[in-house]
Amino acid sequence: MINVTLRQLRYFDALARHGHFGRAAEACSISQPALSMQIKEMEEALGGLLLERSARQVALTRFGEELAKRVRDILRSVDELGDFARASCDRFTGRLRIGMIPTIAPYLLPRMTKDLARLHPELDIRVRETVTPKLIQELADGRLDTAILALPVSEPSLTEVALFEENFMLVRPASDEGTPVPSREMLREMRLLLLEEGHCFRDQALSFCKMQSPPREMLDANSLSTLVQMVSAGIGVTLIPEMAVPVETRSASVSLARFKNPQPSRTIGMVWRRTSPLARQLLQISEVVCLSAGKQRGQRTPAPRVARG
Repeated sequence: MINVTLRQLRYFDALARHGHFGRAAEACSISQPALSMQIKEMEEALGGLLLERSARQVALTRFGEELAKRVRDILRSVDELGDFARASCDRFTGRLRIGMIPTIAPYLLPRMTKDLARLHPELDIRVRETVTPKLIQELADGRLDTAILALPVSEPSLTEVALFEENFMLVRPASDEGTPVPSREMLREMRLLLLEEGHCFRDQALSFCKMQSPPREMLDANSLSTLVQMVSAGIGVTLIPEMAVPVETRSASVSLARFKNPQPSRTIGMVWRRTSPLARQLLQISEVVCLSAGKQRGQRTPAPRVARG
């Protein structure tokens, strides 16, 4: 009988994901020597090398790569056992791991966590902010319970719940105040500032302008805050989601304008695994998120609706 502990499986999974003993040890909240010892004991128990070790990084052996896939499935199943037990309770308790994209998190998160703490005080809320592809992967791996992002994600393994619609605003230098709002065709001729590749909001802005890709000389940024400050400096123009306006424009010398109908917009929603035992509880959480979004935007947001699942 092979004697491998669940703790060792979690350590190995972290090492496989990070590819570095130091970062994996930090993620697991243990020392690097302790992690190395546990992995070595796991190799001895399994009778094969899991890693190719070097001074700078570690790489999985072929055996390690195959094992990593199975370990991920095992850990996801173990986590779902806990979720199944929590789902049987009347109240939603314990850890809730929520992922959010960067163009939502800074604006929705403060009010959302306050409302969740008030309505579900037993929850231990953990938030992960990153771009959509990483959120989808971490949901599939069982490292997140749910994610709040722009729909659709079109993943058959996920349930999608639409929360609210949000328009995009045009941000121009303050000197453009009162001038005609450019059409999408005119925007293609202007210096349009965008988020760097990987952000879905970048793709949505390009889609509105009917541009496959921006000109090569275009400047990109990794946050909406940087984009707005670049506009304030007279470098160009940009689009930002409406929920970001109060935060990002309060200290910037810029002009805001709405486009003519049909206005560019996005659908914000929550997604989770179709197999999640917490589906009923997550639907309740989506109702709280809708409430929080309505407060943040000064509007009454309709109840969430299941778009897929």
